[in-house]
Amino acid sequence: MYTNSLYKVLDNYIKPNTIKKNNRYKKWEYGYNKDHDVVIISKTGKIGDIIEIQNLKIALPAKEKVHDFKSGTWEYTKIPTPLAKIKTIFEWEHYPLDFKETWYDYIDEEFNKREQGFWFNNKGVATYITGSHYMYLQWSKIDVGKPDYREANRLFFIFWEACKADSRCYGMCYLKNRRSGFSFMASGEAVNLATISSDSRYGILSKSGPDAKTMFTDKVVPISVNYPFFFKPIQDGMDRPKTELAYRVPASKFTRRKILSGERPEELEGLDTTIDWKNTGDNSYDGEKLKLLVHDESGKWERPNNIINNWRVTKTTLRLGSRVIGKCMMGSTCNALDKGGDNFKKIYYESDVTKRNRNGQTRSGLYSLFIPMEWNYEGYIDSYGLPVFETPTEKTFGPHGVEIDLGVINYWQNEVDGLKGDQDALNEFYRQFPRTEEHAFRDEAKQSLFNLTKIYEQIDFNGDLKHSSLVTKGSFQWLNGIKDTEVIFVPNNSGRFLITWVPGENLQNRVILKNGIKYPGNEDLGAFGCDPYDISGTVDKRGSNGSLHGITAFSMLDVPPNHFFLEYIARPQTAEIFFEDVLMACVFYGMPILAENNKPRLLYHFKRRGYRGYSMNRPDKLYNKLSVTEREIGGIPNSSEDIKQAHAAAIETYIENFVGLKDTGYGDMYFQRTLNDWSKFNINNRTQHDASISSGLALMGCNKNRYKPIPTRELKSYDLGIKRYDNRGIVSKIMK
Repeated sequence: MYTNSLYKVLDNYIKPNTIKKNNRYKKWEYGYNKDHDVVIISKTGKIGDIIEIQNLKIALPAKEKVHDFKSGTWEYTKIPTPLAKIKTIFEWEHYPLDFKETWYDYIDEEFNKREQGFWFNNKGVATYITGSHYMYLQWSKIDVGKPDYREANRLFFIFWEACKADSRCYGMCYLKNRRSGFSFMASGEAVNLATISSDSRYGILSKSGPDAKTMFTDKVVPISVNYPFFFKPIQDGMDRPKTELAYRVPASKFTRRKILSGERPEELEGLDTTIDWKNTGDNSYDGEKLKLLVHDESGKWERPNNIINNWRVTKTTLRLGSRVIGKCMMGSTCNALDKGGDNFKKIYYESDVTKRNRNGQTRSGLYSLFIPMEWNYEGYIDSYGLPVFETPTEKTFGPHGVEIDLGVINYWQNEVDGLKGDQDALNEFYRQFPRTEEHAFRDEAKQSLFNLTKIYEQIDFNGDLKHSSLVTKGSFQWLNGIKDTEVIFVPNNSGRFLITWVPGENLQNRVILKNGIKYPGNEDLGAFGCDPYDISGTVDKRGSNGSLHGITAFSMLDVPPNHFFLEYIARPQTAEIFFEDVLMACVFYGMPILAENNKPRLLYHFKRRGYRGYSMNRPDKLYNKLSVTEREIGGIPNSSEDIKQAHAAAIETYIENFVGLKDTGYGDMYFQRTLNDWSKFNINNRTQHDASISSGLALMGCNKNRYKPIPTRELKSYDLGIKRYDNRGIVSKIMK
């Protein structure tokens, strides 16, 4: 059964009595509520359900006036014929007062829905949509006419409303699948906001200038033109402009006072608001002040244009000092990483709402949102706008009456199975229709140092096993808290270790004592590799992680051969905690460790505690060729080009032999984080690849004999003082 991971309702997140009390007095204010760490999108002073979308907690409005459509789901409602005939507020002015009075309530209610949102019953469930979503569904014209209601878009607009409400936020970074409707939704929102704002500027950027122009002329302008007269200001210039929409007369909320006053439209203050587009470039919109920036196709900016550089510039257009005055709606599928995808990926992960600075902002200022393809794939959304995840057990129809007889998950898997012989085509399909963030950021196979086909085969296989118990999370501890005794492993969800194999009790904590120094008792069963760090904290709090991997060797004992059994990628509060974690893992498994010695504190920790015998010497040098420091603490430097090449070759060989689909089935490398790190490994810039460094060192340590230097023997001739004779002829002669 499909498990929903996109959003969840948080029961009792705020005490019911607190909600009830504040609702009574309408005390809930629109915006971020620091006391409860929740973003309130209600404009009525009352809240209802609290939901969480991508770790952002959002308080919805309290349920009021739930509308029932005849179909039991959303329906577009045609504008009343008498009002449909009116094209401008100038025409409205010429109608008699009693006619205006007749339609006052209708117009007023539409403005209320635009402001506060709308409740309706969908398949018997009271469902809330934001004002922006209502304007998109009810009053926006897209390429197929009126948009269909989709549950995925409802969640998108709720998340977007939270971004608008949160004063800490600069907008959203939306990772999407193709044909999800983002361009039309963003265009609709630009028109919606621009037609109720004064002295404001709205901008559009895309992967190229022509793409931005097309979005403006084919999406923004038609939506604006087709607004009803009571929402539509009077435009300057042409009805269908090519470069700029300029609104002169405001579409201010109609009131009884205004209707009765006889106030003429030409006397109203002008809006002075524009929507335009710019050519793609790092400095587009530099120096301007924007209320909304639509960033379409952000994951497809190819060199020389750089979305990161542009965002650094345009971010300043959305603020005055520390105050955020505008928002960015950024959305895209992702190109291959070297075709603009890497920059978008960086912005996306820097928009994680769980990682904030002291000002409460993410590193990018945006909030990231990913909606898996199964939520928003055309042809697999039923008549209620709900995704059909599993193959239906009863007749199910789409919004246009077409029967859906297959679940979207099955459809997607069939497509994947058909492309498994062409890795680049498969990766492109993943990027276009991702079910996970990893799918969305798949790279082209030819761009990797290692065999990306095999790596992705293993990643996909592991993904199918994600609910299995192959990988256990936990911690190592000294027995009874007494150091240098025995180590035990304790499974727990907050642990820093991931393990897939535990040796039998007879093989645990095997230590050999020689001359007061402890040596590993299972040296022949495997080895660890480690990329350490020395400093507990860094100035920017973004230091690299400490990384540890364990791998087994071939053995006649009950040990899985050539198997990565441990992954540790973390940065505890202090370096000392990290050192002790590594030490306990080595003691528990009784295996030696090959660690980088350019950051020597870890190895000195081992020596001080009497575990120098666990620290391997570099395998590529004879003992008498080691430096003084290398003899003292062991380890291997990371600066040597020969070591770098040997390290990369070790990973490459392992991937070819033990990763992905083989004749005997799939490999047993289950650590997704390490596999993903291998897929991106750059031998010329290794600093960001902690997992690759430590896993490669583990392989080198486990196969140390491959790197042993062969002693060279120099043959020299020595004169032993023995005379030699030439016996040719009758008389022997001394040879000179």
